[in-house]
Amino acid sequence: MKLLIRNLSRKTTETELSALFSKHGTLQSCTIVMDKDTGASKGFGFVEMPKTGEAKAAMKNLNGTELRENKIRVKKAEKRPDVAS
Repeated sequence: MKLLIRNLSRKTTETELSALFSKHGTLQSCTIVMDKDTGASKGFGFVEMPKTGEAKAAMKNLNGTELRENKIRVKKAEKRPDVAS
């Protein structure tokens, strides 16, 4: 299950995010989205957890948690619609 994490501090690292979520289960991947031009964090990221139960527990327990003085928001990531070219 892929989770969207919003309202991240621009200083939050993937290592910090990974450590926070790994307390709730196995992580498949952890990515903070970066601006292509500046290389700075865009303030959101994704965590993928292979076990749905663990992902739901992480979502429930971590939504509203403070990380680097920001209250993060955690929800299930929606599938992106294919963009027609």
